[in-house]
Amino acid sequence: MGALQHAASRSVNRSVLLQVNRFLHSARLTRFAAAALRVALAAGFLSAVADRFGFWGTPGTPGVAWGDWSHFLTYTGRLNWFLPRSLIPMVGAVATLAETALAFLLLVGVWLRYTALASGALLLLFALTMTFALGIKAPLGYSVYVGSAAAFYLAATAALPQQT
Repeated sequence: MGALQHAASRSVNRSVLLQVNRFLHSARLTRFAAAALRVALAAGFLSAVADRFGFWGTPGTPGVAWGDWSHFLTYTGRLNWFLPRSLIPMVGAVATLAETALAFLLLVGVWLRYTALASGALLLLFALTMTFALGIKAPLGYSVYVGSAAAFYLAATAALPQQT
């Protein structure tokens, strides 16, 4: 009885492994991963936008980066130290509009390849300005380079033909 049970158990395990392996190599997993990545990137953009308008709390609240528009513009000026001060409000507004638009386009899945490319470029630009202004630790600590690479990967996989 023990040997028969062991053989049946081994057969079931092998069957489960084959099903898992098929799933891991399926277009379904690719579509699921792409959808999860779209939502994660969009959530990151929308969370940053929400923070600069105080939706996560006021300045100084634990876990809040800016808490209001003026603190966000101060940070934007620090990152873009090479720009004239008069341009900082415009840079902050353009960044906010870009993040909001890209988040919604990612969620809806419109022009996915171009939206993902633009997201990757924007995040890479953020990462580079953070690196030059604050040092390498800041963009690594906030995983900005990872987000940029993920967006570029999403753009690359969005171009692949979808098979079932």
